[in-house]
Amino acid sequence: MKKSLHRLRNIGIAAHIDAGKTTITERILYCTGLTHKIGEVHDGTALMDWMEQEQQRGITITSAATTCTWKKHSITIIDTPGHVDFTVEVERSLRVLDGMVAVFCAVGGVEPQSETIWHQANRYHVPRLAFINKMDRLGSNFAAVLEQMREKLQARPIAMQLPVGRESQFSGVIDLLSMEYLSWQDNSGMLEFSRQPIPEALTADAEQWRHDLWEQVAEHDDELLEEYLEGRELPAEKVKKVIRRMTIEDGFVPVFCGSGLKNKGIQPLLDAIIDFLPAPDDVPPVTGINPLNQEQESRRPSPREPLTALLYKVAMMEGRRLSYVRIYAGTISQGQELYNPRLQDKEKVARLFQMQAHKKTRISEAGPGEIVAIMGFKRSATGDTLCEEDHPLLLEGMEFTRPVISAAIEPKLNSDQDKLWDVLLKLSDEDPTFDARIDDETGQMLISGMGELHLEIIQDRLLTEYNLGTNLGKPQVLYQESITAAATKSAQFERIDEEEKEKQFARITVTVAPRPRESGNLITLSDALEGFSERLLESVNEGVEEALNSGVAQGYPLVDVAVHIEAIEGDSADFSKVALKISAANAVRQALREARPVLLEPSMNVTIVVPPEYVGEVIGDLNARGGKVNAIEHQDFYTTINARAPLRSLFGYTTSLRSATKGKGSFTMKFSGYEPSRAK
Repeated sequence: MKKSLHRLRNIGIAAHIDAGKTTITERILYCTGLTHKIGEVHDGTALMDWMEQEQQRGITITSAATTCTWKKHSITIIDTPGHVDFTVEVERSLRVLDGMVAVFCAVGGVEPQSETIWHQANRYHVPRLAFINKMDRLGSNFAAVLEQMREKLQARPIAMQLPVGRESQFSGVIDLLSMEYLSWQDNSGMLEFSRQPIPEALTADAEQWRHDLWEQVAEHDDELLEEYLEGRELPAEKVKKVIRRMTIEDGFVPVFCGSGLKNKGIQPLLDAIIDFLPAPDDVPPVTGINPLNQEQESRRPSPREPLTALLYKVAMMEGRRLSYVRIYAGTISQGQELYNPRLQDKEKVARLFQMQAHKKTRISEAGPGEIVAIMGFKRSATGDTLCEEDHPLLLEGMEFTRPVISAAIEPKLNSDQDKLWDVLLKLSDEDPTFDARIDDETGQMLISGMGELHLEIIQDRLLTEYNLGTNLGKPQVLYQESITAAATKSAQFERIDEEEKEKQFARITVTVAPRPRESGNLITLSDALEGFSERLLESVNEGVEEALNSGVAQGYPLVDVAVHIEAIEGDSADFSKVALKISAANAVRQALREARPVLLEPSMNVTIVVPPEYVGEVIGDLNARGGKVNAIEHQDFYTTINARAPLRSLFGYTTSLRSATKGKGSFTMKFSGYEPSRAK
């Protein structure tokens, strides 16, 4: 069934951990009639948290997509994780979404992961709404969260509602467009609400908030500005249209509020998703590079345009490989062969599905703006473009944070050795921030990820999904190496084969130099080598990359190093792949030793929330761990400490913090970057 583009919405729901994303999503699914019973995170019955590990821990681990209908509009929702270890799920979801609902806790406000998600959305220019949740909680403060949005996120929030009552007295909201009081009954147990006149005691406040709303909107529309300056009442429908345009084009953020757990505020949020977030034809046409001529091309969201789609996620489900795809132009049909420009090959669509979390509904065709799952792809990976061979296009891919922690893993049964390796490769295909390798020196299997929880989840999945019992070693920090100075060195390789009477010789000179942090490695050639054989230069590059893979300080990979091939000397008849590769590798290693190598370790931004009486003790412990306090923020009932600390000192910190604060403290951390190690 073909869907009207203007009646489609692709949105994500994202927030800091425990802000209530999944709880709100479950209410949306109930309101729209997709489910007939409200799933609860704390009971392990949420539809969107379908993985066993999610139900046991009460957190979202993987982004789940589902499609529901509200007022004749089809809304595809992706519920994303809030835990920093699984930020990859947010990254790849935002890449393909047209809009986002950012959920903030009315007590915690703008928390660390909220900032990370907000900046990710900025990078992909995703229009968004804000929903301030948990208005019924002790310490909730609607106005304070708006101010934090302005200060911490540099956002431009527009309050569309005003909460009625605070904390346990929260009963509903005032709609500032219609100037009505929307009231939900606590004892109804359902999501029904009534529209009532605004209580007289709140009329003055509501008028002031609506005046502020009008003022913000009038600045962006000449007709409304004229009416506003003349003191006339602004028509609600006209105001709504301008807010929609401001949200999609200018980055304004309409703000709503409620309590997901108490079923308050959900229907107005659904209306806002339709009213203010864009349809696929409201956003600019997708652009990419034509690999045939390297020119930029665009595709409009039309079924008549050449097929253009992005594979944004690979998932193993019930032992099958599912590829999640966002279609930007053209159509995909079951049985169709799609061209992958990276592979320069085609892959066949064996089956096509619309997803409801982990439940699959088979469909025969999907068009622009739709997010679907495909079964049958074998080699296409996250970030790949799918198109027509006659009209190829490469869309911008995705960049993911490198793993920062690793641990040795082994099967409990020796007979499972090969099976374990095969499964680990499948999981690394699914998750770009997870890696598996075999250590060259010890022969151990090593897995790497974004944190201790990430590796624990992997181990748990091996058991529950693949019946593989494993032993996991103690987590270790993934170090890197770099250099702090430039150096030039030469090395040569010479060998004479007595039997073949052949001589192999090459002498290579290289210069190594440091590059800015996080800029990556760079290999360049001297102008004098422009005519050198490309086939032989491949061997030189292999030697350079081999040397950079194992540093001279402690054997860790080198990063942010520039290698310039100054000269290749010798008789071209004597050049061989072996001679060029070995001489290049040796020259680089010798130069690295002279370039003042340095060990780098992952550093984390840490946010610690504790009662005020424990601040001194917590800061003292943090300093002892090599941390540095950047800021301290005092709120009504707690203090927030923002700090930076090496990852190696934060293993087991949760237990230490809880012990020091009698269970009242909590912390979150996110990867900041690599810094010179101070470890002794």
